[in-house]
Amino acid sequence: MIYLPLRYRARVEINKQFQLRGVPGLVNTTYIGERRVDFWAPTYPTEHLLIAHDGQNIFDPRTATYRSTWRLAQVANRVFKKLNLPAPVIIGIFHSGSKSNPNGRGKDLTPQSSFENGVKPNLESIPQERRLEISDLTGDAYQKEIAENIIPTITNAIGHKVIPAKTAMIGSSMGGLATLYGVSKYPELYKTGLALSTHWILGNQPLVEDLLSRLPKPSEHKIWFSRGTSGLDASYVDCQKYADEFMINMGWRLNHDLQSEIFNRASHNERAWARQLPKVLDFWLKD
Repeated sequence: MIYLPLRYRARVEINKQFQLRGVPGLVNTTYIGERRVDFWAPTYPTEHLLIAHDGQNIFDPRTATYRSTWRLAQVANRVFKKLNLPAPVIIGIFHSGSKSNPNGRGKDLTPQSSFENGVKPNLESIPQERRLEISDLTGDAYQKEIAENIIPTITNAIGHKVIPAKTAMIGSSMGGLATLYGVSKYPELYKTGLALSTHWILGNQPLVEDLLSRLPKPSEHKIWFSRGTSGLDASYVDCQKYADEFMINMGWRLNHDLQSEIFNRASHNERAWARQLPKVLDFWLKD
């Protein structure tokens, strides 16, 4: 069994390691409790930390849903190098979905408090076999696990000092909702939320209003939205437009601490999100 060096304050058991073409160092796979986490860190000190939902699809095509990943480490290395910055630590959080828990992803990534607060799920957007009771939702526990256990454990093990101003959360679809929820639950930890193809149709405009109202008041935070125009992303047009207007009415400043992009012909898949990443990461890094 491989362990990270003992000179750091915590010891993390590494179950396996693998390399990505064009990326220095290794991606590490570990389990924190029952949760699988894949993470990559540059071989030199960095101040930036990026937390990514749907860890299955972040690094390894062997675990990716459709054998295609975000290529997050590859793109981040290029973008950060262009800006003469050390690449970020990237932590990919696997959702709980499995053969024995087929709805684990929805349980983890749904913004629990919004539906407990009266938002009604849009049943037309949810296949019968994917519908959940409010009591099934684990979104709060999932966010707490990330913020209070996974991040401290891994950053302590690799000697990374968490700087909230340089810490971001990223996700797509349900992961976009979970990203916004994470920023709302832990605004002192995540100063940037990067939400791609946000799955607003889970609760339509009431979900937009409830979830965005939970965000911290605009001052120290930044929020990114983007969507495509093809496939499932085409169904997000009205809700995302409403979300943009809602954010602006709350005092967020478009093209400053709020960005909302439309990628023509982009669909709802990892390849599309990978192509959007350079702009997404540029937004995170700009002052």
